[in-house]
Amino acid sequence: MVSFDLLVRGGLVVDGTAAAARLADIGVAKGRVTVLPPGHPAAAPEVLDAEGMAVAPGFIDVHTHSDAVSLLPGRESGASIGGPGEAAARDPGEGPSGGPGAGALVWASVVQGVTTEICGNCGSSLFPALPERLAEMRRETRVTFGGEVGIFEDFAGFAARHSALPRANHLTSLVGHGTLRAGVLGHADRPATPAELDTMCSLLDLALSQGAAGLSTGLIYTPGTYASTDEVVALAAVAARHGKPYVTHLRDEMSRVEEALEEAVEIARRSGAALHVSHHKTAGKYAWGRTERTLPRIAELRDSGMDLTCDVYPYTAGSTSLAAMLPPWANDGGFAALAVRLADPAERERMRRAIAEGVPGWENTVGNGGWDRISIACAPRHPELEGRTVADLAASANADPVDVAADLLLAEGGEVTIISHSMVEEDVQRVLAAPYAMIGSDGVPKPGGRPHPRWAGTYPRVLGRYRRDLGLLSLETAVHKMTGMPAARFGLTDRGVIRDGAHADLVVFDPATVADRATFGEPLLPPVGIHAVIVAGEIVVHDGTPRAARPGTVVRT
Repeated sequence: MVSFDLLVRGGLVVDGTAAAARLADIGVAKGRVTVLPPGHPAAAPEVLDAEGMAVAPGFIDVHTHSDAVSLLPGRESGASIGGPGEAAARDPGEGPSGGPGAGALVWASVVQGVTTEICGNCGSSLFPALPERLAEMRRETRVTFGGEVGIFEDFAGFAARHSALPRANHLTSLVGHGTLRAGVLGHADRPATPAELDTMCSLLDLALSQGAAGLSTGLIYTPGTYASTDEVVALAAVAARHGKPYVTHLRDEMSRVEEALEEAVEIARRSGAALHVSHHKTAGKYAWGRTERTLPRIAELRDSGMDLTCDVYPYTAGSTSLAAMLPPWANDGGFAALAVRLADPAERERMRRAIAEGVPGWENTVGNGGWDRISIACAPRHPELEGRTVADLAASANADPVDVAADLLLAEGGEVTIISHSMVEEDVQRVLAAPYAMIGSDGVPKPGGRPHPRWAGTYPRVLGRYRRDLGLLSLETAVHKMTGMPAARFGLTDRGVIRDGAHADLVVFDPATVADRATFGEPLLPPVGIHAVIVAGEIVVHDGTPRAARPGTVVRT
C-alpha cells in the first residue's frame, strides 16, 4: 500500500488539458500529485471524499491587481469572509469606509479556487524603479493600490517582501510598463530619450531574469499612454529575448478597438514577442458587436502562425480609477499635478470640452458611454456616495458631472475607484467561447467600498452560469481556460494540470451546484459549491472555511 500526505478519493478528474474527464484518485506527497486508479490501495493521514465532485488543477488568475493587498495591514484578519451582511462587515481589518479590509479581500480570491495569481497587469506593478525615483512614486501607490506599500527597485525586492509574509496561494507578477516608465522618467508626457529607454530596457531585463512573468502595458493609463509604439516595441523585444509574453491593455477598447489591436499586433511582429491581449472587450455603445470583427481577426492571425491569446472576465461591467475618465494630459505629472488642474476652473473647462469632443488617440470612456454608466465603487472619505452614478450625483447637486468628479477626486486625494457598465452580454459570451481565450478576474482588491464582484465571483460564475446553465462551454474546456491554458502561456511549469509529478494545487468542486454569489451590492459574498482548495499539497480552504495553512509562494518563471 502506498502512503501519501493527502488522498483525494472518488472524484471526477478534469485534468486541465481539455481531455475527457475521468474517475481517479489523487495522492499528494511532498507537494506533488500522483494519479491513481479508482480505489487503488493507498493511505494518508487525511482523506478528502470527492465522490460526486470534480477535481481540477487550482485555478490560475492571469489578470489581477492584487500586487499590494497582502502587504496592507489586516491581511490576516480575513478568516471572516462574506459581504456586508455577513462576516466581512465584522472583519477587524475593515477598509477605511467600513467596507472590506485586506484580510477579506485576500481570501475572496482563494475561496473561489484561485491557487495562483498573476499581478502587475495593465502596465502597473510595484517594481521596477531607479532608487532616486522611489520616494516620489510611493504617493502614487496609495492612489493605485489603496495604501502606501512602497515601490521596489526590482522583482527580487518585490518577491522578497511577499515571501516574508505568510500567504495561502501563490503569486507572480508581470513588469508594468507604466511603473517602469515612471521609475525612470517620472509621469511626464513626453518621449523617453534614447538613454532613458536604454535604462528602461536594462531594468526590464533584470526583472525578467529574476523571474518576472512578462511585460504588461496599460496604454489607456498614464504614463503608459504617453509612450509611442516604438518605445513599446523596444521593451517587448526584451521580453521576447527571455521567451516571455507581451501582455497589453490595448490603447483603446472602445470605438478604436480594431486600430488598437493592430498596434498590438505590430508590436508583437516587430519585437518577436508572443502577444496576450488583456480582458478583451469591445466596450462603449460605439463598439458593441465589434467582437464579430476582432475575434475573426485574432483567429486569422493565429492561423498564420502568430502566438496570440487573450483573457476575459464574465461580466458586462469593468472597473478602474475615476481619474482615468479624464483626458491623458490632465494626469501629466501624476496626481499632484492633476490636483492643481482640477482646482483650476479653466482647466476643468478644458477637461469638459475634451470629454465632449474627444482627443485624438484617447479612449474617452465617458464620451463612449456617459456618466450614467459610471458608478462610484470606493470613495474612502465619502462612503455614502458608493453605488451611485456620477450622473445621479450631479443631478442631485444640480451640478455638472465633470465638476462632481473633479471635486470628489480632490476630496479623496485621487483615491476613487469606479465601475463602468460599458459592455453587452453578446460580446462577453463570444470572447468566453473563443478557443484561445483564458479566464482572468481583473480583480481590483482595494480595501473599503464596493469592489467589482469579479474578484470574488469570476471562476464559479464561469463554471456555473456559463458552463452549466447556458451550456456555452463544456466542463473540460472551462477548466482548461482556467488552468492548463494560462499555465502554458505564462510558463508556469508543472502547474495547471493534474498528472504525475505536477504541483499539488487542486480545487474540488460540485459541478451541479457551483455558482457565484458576489453582487455589485455585496461584492465579496463567497461562492457555493467549492468543496476544497489545496495549495502545495495542503488544504487551505475546506467547505468554504479558511484553514491555518499558508503554503503559498512567489513563483518565478
